[in-house]
Amino acid sequence: MKHLLISLFFTCGFLEASQNSALLFHGNCTTCHFETKAVSAPSMMEVRKRYLSAFPQKKDFIVQMSNWVKNPNEERSIMLDAIKKYELMPNLAFEKDVLEDIAGYIYETDFIKEHSPH
Repeated sequence: MKHLLISLFFTCGFLEASQNSALLFHGNCTTCHFETKAVSAPSMMEVRKRYLSAFPQKKDFIVQMSNWVKNPNEERSIMLDAIKKYELMPNLAFEKDVLEDIAGYIYETDFIKEHSPH
């Protein structure tokens, strides 16, 4: 019984963290980055694909994406074509840990498949 309660506690904690990351993503990033279509910025599906190609390990993906979003600049971009098409992403005032949570969510989410919350 004790092991079941501990397991349930960690599962609920993970689900809560996952839901928070999803809410942060959907509440902030999708203003410009639609999930599957490019409108005012590249689609999140395209951003994820590029970052996964360059940084397939989750840790590297999260570090690189969160560092870039914290301080976007053309010299460190892996999406120069997107900058030429949409301009450089503005500098956003997010805390590093929030950006890491969002980057982790992006790493884990296949935007083509159904996911939540919406």
